[in-house]
Amino acid sequence: MVWVEGTPFILLHFVPLLALLPGIEVRPIDWVVCAALYFVRMFAVTGIYHRYFSHRTYKTSRVFQFLMAVLAQTSSQKGALWWAAHHRHHHKYSDTPQDVHSPIQRGFWYAHVGWMWDNTDATDYSKIKDLAKYPELVFLNKVWWLPPTLLGFAVWLSLGWSGLLIGFCLSTVLLWHGTFTINSLTHLFGKRVYETTDESRNSFLLSLVTLGEGWHNNHHYYQACTRQGFHWWQLDITYYILRGLALVGLIWDIREPPREVVEGTWRPSKHRDAGAAEGSGDIAKAA
Repeated sequence: MVWVEGTPFILLHFVPLLALLPGIEVRPIDWVVCAALYFVRMFAVTGIYHRYFSHRTYKTSRVFQFLMAVLAQTSSQKGALWWAAHHRHHHKYSDTPQDVHSPIQRGFWYAHVGWMWDNTDATDYSKIKDLAKYPELVFLNKVWWLPPTLLGFAVWLSLGWSGLLIGFCLSTVLLWHGTFTINSLTHLFGKRVYETTDESRNSFLLSLVTLGEGWHNNHHYYQACTRQGFHWWQLDITYYILRGLALVGLIWDIREPPREVVEGTWRPSKHRDAGAAEGSGDIAKAA
C-alpha cells in the first residue's frame, strides 16, 4: 500500500470518533448495522476472498463469481485478484524471509499492519492466471475502491451521519483488524496440532472473531478443503454459510478434509504447496 492509500487507512480509524460531536445522535440501529456489516463482510473475506479466490475450494457460476467479488470488495481490502495473489504468495513462503507478513520474520506490528506500506499495492497477475482470464474480475480489481464507496454512500443515504460513522466506518475498522489478526496472532499464539513448515496455530477465540479462520494450523496443514474446522467442535461459521449456499445451488463441489488429513497422517508432496487447490482447473463455469 502506498502512502496515497495508506493515509485514508490511518484517518478512517479516527472518523468514528466524530460521532461524539454535538448534534450527532447515535441510535441503536447504527450499532445493529455495524454488527451486520461486520458479520457479512467478514464472511465475504473468509468465504470468498480466502476460500474461493485464493484457494478455489468450491465452484460456482461465472455470474455468481462476479457478484461474490463485488460483495467481498465492500470490505475495503483491495481487489479480489490482489487479495488472492498476495495470499498465494504468503502460503508459498509462509514464515520465511519472502513472506509478505510474517510475525516470525518482522514482528507483530509489521505482520499486522506494517507490511501494507512496503510496496504491496501492485497485483502480481502471474500468481492468479486462473482468475486473470476473466476480464470482469480484472476490471473490478482495478476499481477496488468502488464497492466500499457505494456501500458507504448507501448507508449514509439510509441512516445519515451516525449510520455512516458507526454502521460503516467503525465496522470497516473492526473488520480490518479482525482480518489482520490471522496474519499476526495466529502465527504467534495458539495450539499447533499438525506439523507444518511454518508457525501457524489454532485459536478458538480468533475463530469466533473471524467466523472460522482461527483454525489456522489446520488450514496451513491442508489448504485444499473448504472446511477449516476439521472437527465438529471446531466452530467454522463461514463453512456453515457456504454449506447453505450449496444447498440452494449457488455453489457446489465443496471440499471436505480427507480422513488422513483429520487424523494427521497425510503428508504433502515435496513438489507443491501443502494441499494447495488454487488454479486447479476451470472452476467457474460460464453462466
